[in-house]
Formats: sequence, structure tokens, C-alpha cells
Amino acid sequence: MSDFDLVVRGNVVDPDGIAVDAWLGVREGRIAERGQCQGGAAPAGRQEVDARGLWILPGVVDGQVHSGSQANQEGLGHASRAAAAGGITVMVDMPYDDPHPVASRKELDEKIAEVRRDCHVDVALYATVTEKYGVDAIDAMIEGGACAFKFSTFEATPGRFPRVEEDVLYDAFRRIAPSGLACGVHNQMQELTRKSVARHISEGDIGWDAFMRAHTPLIENLATTLIYELGAETGARAHAVHVSTSRGFEIFKMYRRAGHLVSIETCVQYLTLNHDEHSRRLGAKTKHYPPIRTKAEAELLWQHIASGDCTFVSSDHVSWGLERKSDPNIFKNASGGPGLETLLPAFWTGCADRGLPPTVVAQQLCRNPARHFLLDDRKGALQIGHDADMVLLKPGRYTFDPRNSLSAVQWSSFEGMSFAVSVEATYCRGTLVFERADSTAPQIRNMPGYGSFLAPRTTETAS
Repeated sequence: MSDFDLVVRGNVVDPDGIAVDAWLGVREGRIAERGQCQGGAAPAGRQEVDARGLWILPGVVDGQVHSGSQANQEGLGHASRAAAAGGITVMVDMPYDDPHPVASRKELDEKIAEVRRDCHVDVALYATVTEKYGVDAIDAMIEGGACAFKFSTFEATPGRFPRVEEDVLYDAFRRIAPSGLACGVHNQMQELTRKSVARHISEGDIGWDAFMRAHTPLIENLATTLIYELGAETGARAHAVHVSTSRGFEIFKMYRRAGHLVSIETCVQYLTLNHDEHSRRLGAKTKHYPPIRTKAEAELLWQHIASGDCTFVSSDHVSWGLERKSDPNIFKNASGGPGLETLLPAFWTGCADRGLPPTVVAQQLCRNPARHFLLDDRKGALQIGHDADMVLLKPGRYTFDPRNSLSAVQWSSFEGMSFAVSVEATYCRGTLVFERADSTAPQIRNMPGYGSFLAPRTTETAS
């Protein structure tokens, strides 16, 4: 009789080290035991996976996903397919859904039901505040299992993605602080942005390179400082959700040294893409907020990764169709792009190319985001008692082709890029979710509705 439901053998990557030719024993969806083979055999399992020569990484926790930004296009279920293909076993989905954001307990409960009905991997959910429901709705959303709150200092879309003014942000931070949940903020100064964009448009300066020049580092860095000062005043966990400048990291470290509860996130596109090469060639496809910056700035961000000063790295995935990326006026195009299937291989490749070990990947994509969203009692590491969320990665260079994507769109700013690993299989709670049968036929192996809604460890899921 076998000891385990599943045994996987390979090179296990943990945030703190690598175990070569090791094994993981899974029972009832959790890591039950682990060890090293040391030239011998692994224990028996009802299912055995020989992944020798492959990397075994904890399932990725993508801390910034926008699956609902367009009505009737993607949604959580479809996004979870792409997540599984990218080695992501936990999506943390943003609240800015079309036609209205998640700003009340009713809307949160409706989205939880969508997770349980449609998703292939596990999902945690952000909530937000709108003028309609106000800060009085916060307590009920915390009780309902929101893992964090997201706000913006800039109105990206009226109604769906509103600006929250500073006095309301203060009240919201103060209300959230006792829960221990993070207050994440889109860091962009509204008045400076609008003046700068209006000036460029009035001068006819609307080409591919105008977006970065219009969105100066000052626009971002002032907002980052505002976020951290609100946290300092209220005692809340203040989080800047997508920092693209080295100065933003310096501001973060200043508040951290002072003892405040601050955290910082960057996105893989700010580390991997650059204005000089990719934006010049791809134009609006690389339009993100904040903008893709120079190669020199990207390399400065990598220095912060190497020194351990980044809290975690995310994708900021949104699956706009190319019809939203085709206007010759750069300012009329949508910001953002698909990223669930490229987060892990692109970040792994960037680390490998700079001599950073795989443990950095496990820290930035697995353990750290699980800790940040208070999911680390079961996610983010391959330790005994945790969910058996695993990614099998095959070493070897390959060229990324988005035509095989499981996302809602089949384009990517990473098209044609050489990656150092490919996702061969993804397991969520010990169940095979994704398998790359061959290079042209990636397959989802479980049914919609397998994914679970994840509440943070400080709250309980509503019944």
C-alpha cells in the first residue's frame, strides 16, 4: 500500500535553499513529508511523478491580476486557465471590474461565487472604496474575506477605477489598520498627469515615445511618498502596487528604516522591458501605467531585487484586445497587457541572466506575496502542512509564442523573447491543473470550479 496520494521527485526550490534530487509526498492535497533520495528511490505513491532534471517550485502567487476590466471578455475563470499555464496557483484579483468595482459586501460575495463556479486555481480578492458605499462598507468586506484593499490617487476610469481623495484615503487607512490587511494604492498624481498629457497633446506630441515623457518619475514618486505618509499617520500597512523607479525604492526604504509598516511591489515588465528597445519597436503594446522606462532604470530596479529590498513582483495582467492598442495617438490606447503566462519564465530568466539564484524567484513570486496577503499559513512554500501547490519547470531556452496562449488574447509584449525555463506542469493542492503535453498543445487538466476562494488568516470566509 502506498504511503502518499502523490510523490514528486526533482530539484526542489525553496525560498531559503535548493534540494537536489529531492521528493515531496502529498496526502489529502497537502505536503505530508519531504526528503532527499541520496541516490536511492523515492517513497511510493498512488501517483508518482519523476521530474528529475526539472525544477520544482512552489506555486506562484500573482499579487496583481485584473481579470474583470472588460465586460464579457475574460473573467476569473478564463484568467485562471492562463494562470495555471504560467505556474500560478493563486491569483490575487483586483477590484476594478466592469461595470462597477468591488466596493460592498454584496459585490464581494458575488465575486466569491464566481471564483467557486469558474476557477481552475485558487483566488484571493482585493476590495476597494467608492463614493456610493464609502468607508462604512470596509468592515463587512474584511469580515467577508477580502485579502487587501486597493485605491488610486488617479481616476483611470470614471466609476470603475476612481480617484480616492486624500481625506477619504486617510479614513480608509485608519479603518483598515486594525485588521492587518494591506492598503495598496495606484501611485499617480492626478493633476500633474492631466496637465502634462494635455500639454503633449496640444503640441501634437503623441507618438510612441510621448507616454513615458509625459508621465515623469516625479508624478509617480510624489504619489508613492503620499501613500507611505498616510500609512505613517494611520498605522496601516501602506503598499505601493507598481513602482517603476529606483527613487521609489529609496523612498520605501526611508519609511521602512523609520519603522513604518510599508511594502513595495514592482511588475515583471518594468524589469524585463525597456523604453529604448521594446517600446520603440512595439509602441502601444508596451503602454503600461507607470510607463515602461529606460534600460538604465530597469537595471537599477534589478539592483533592488538583488539586495532583497522588493516585497514581491507581480504581472499586473489585463487582457486588452489589440483594438485597444492600435491608435496612433499613444494617449488614446489602453494601459496594460496580458502577463499571467510570462511572469514566472520572464522573472526566472532575468534572475538567471544576472546570476541571481532560483531561491530569489521563490522569494519574490511565492513566499513573499503569500506573506503579504496573509496566506502564508498554507501558500507560498513547499513545507510540511502547506497546500501541495507546485510548478514543474524544464530548463532550456525557448522562444515565447503567444499564439499558444490560454489567455483571452493571443498577443504579448514578450513575443519572441528567449526564456530560460518553461512551465511543464502545475499542481494546485496536489491536483494536476495544467500540463504541457507538447509545445503546441498545452492542456488544462481539471474542471472549472476546482479553484477555492482564499480568505486571509486573520479573517474567516463568510458562509
